[in-house]
Amino acid sequence: MSQLNILMVLTSHSELGNTGEKTGFWVEEFAAPYYVFADAGVNITLASPAGGQPPVDPKSELPDFQTDATRRFDADKPAQQQLAATLPLSEIKADDYDAVFFPGGHGPLWDLTEDQHSIALIEAMIRSNKPVSAVCHASAVLLHAKDSTGTAVVKDRAVTGFSNSEEAAVQLTEIVPFLLEDALLAAGAEYQKAEDWHAFAIQDGLIITGQNPASSELVAEKLLGHLNG
Repeated sequence: MSQLNILMVLTSHSELGNTGEKTGFWVEEFAAPYYVFADAGVNITLASPAGGQPPVDPKSELPDFQTDATRRFDADKPAQQQLAATLPLSEIKADDYDAVFFPGGHGPLWDLTEDQHSIALIEAMIRSNKPVSAVCHASAVLLHAKDSTGTAVVKDRAVTGFSNSEEAAVQLTEIVPFLLEDALLAAGAEYQKAEDWHAFAIQDGLIITGQNPASSELVAEKLLGHLNG
C-alpha cells in the first residue's frame, strides 16, 4: 500500500476576542494526532490560512496541560521546524491528500470557520469521498461547508465538539464569537457529547469529530482506521 498523505490545518488567529489575551491552536490537539500519524508512517503536511508559524494558545503550554505527546513535541526539533513553516492554505490542493485533520484551540472559531480556502478544501474532500476530521473547537470548520447538493455537510450527521458546559467551565462563553454546540445544532447536526473533559470521538460517514483536547488521539485513530479499513 502506498504511503498515506494527511493534511493538518491549523489556525492563524491569535487574538482572544477583545480581551487583549492571546489564543491560537491547542498544543495537545496538534501533537497527539501528529504522532499517531507519524508513528503509523503517514506523510504529514501542515497548512494554515497565513502560512508560517501558527500561534500557540499560551494556556496550552501550561504545566497542567502537558502530555506525553506535548513533551515529545517539545523535544522534537524537526517537528517544530515543520510547524514553523506551514504552507498557506491557498496553495493546498485536496487532490494531494487522503484526509484532512483540523486541531482545535479557540483560534479556528475566528478564522477557519469562515475561511473560504478551508471551506472549499472540506467540500472537495467530501466530494472525493475522503474523510474530514476535527477536534474540539475545530469542529467549527464544518459549519459552512456544503455537500454537492448544497446541503450543510453536518446536517443530520452525528458530530461533536467543545460543549457549552466546557466553554462555561473555561469562562469564555461571553468571549467567543459563538458557542460551538449551539452552532452545530443550528446547522442541523445531531450534536452528541460525553461528560465534560472526557475523551469522546464519533464518526458519521466521512466526518470524524472529537469533543475536547482529551479526544484528539481518538479522532486520529478513527481517521487512520477509516483510511486503512
